[in-house]
Amino acid sequence: MSAPLAQGVVLAVCAAHVPVHLERIGDSGIAKSPVTGPVTVSADGVDGDLICDTKHHGGVDQAVYAYSETEARRWAEDLGRDLPAGWFGENIRIDGIEVTDAIVGERWRIGDTVEVECTIPRTPCRTFAQWAEEERWVARFAERADTGAYLRVVVGGPIQAGDAVTVLSQPSHGVRVRELFVGGADIEGLTHLESDPRYTGKVAREAGRMLRKHVRAAARQGSGA
Repeated sequence: MSAPLAQGVVLAVCAAHVPVHLERIGDSGIAKSPVTGPVTVSADGVDGDLICDTKHHGGVDQAVYAYSETEARRWAEDLGRDLPAGWFGENIRIDGIEVTDAIVGERWRIGDTVEVECTIPRTPCRTFAQWAEEERWVARFAERADTGAYLRVVVGGPIQAGDAVTVLSQPSHGVRVRELFVGGADIEGLTHLESDPRYTGKVAREAGRMLRKHVRAAARQGSGA
């Protein structure tokens, strides 16, 4: 009998209802905080959540951003400060599930009805750096590569703190969300993500980006550079 897939719990569902103004950035919806009671999620994201930069945030492939409590605790210890749910700009803080190391296309059930699919890693940016107010924050976050994962909402509905998160399925290609950020995935898996019509949009884009890195690395090795 095969081992059951993982199960975790939602510690908080978070949203930003008013913008925070960041110097040299402008208004941002990064300052999220826990919402009390059930909140609806849909293909458009968390109901009522503010998204100021729609070019880089939101959309079907980035409807919901999840971050792991384990990863958040590591950062809190390193930085010597409290990093409450929502501090990373996440919509859901989860415990018990490998978020950054989820398989791209992995499906989770949250609560009784909601189903989501893991898509791409979070890329740290100037807004995150301004918000964190930590030295070399973008570089440090990138070096550790505990990026969290964006989620596509397959079946919408209400979620809330305390809901179970159950891994329903994991694709066989094996490419992890983290590997779309740091590399390490094999060419076969990346090619599958780029070409399979189930992984259109930003997943295919990120897979293609990593494939091009593989090609450049192989070319350097071939030239003896």
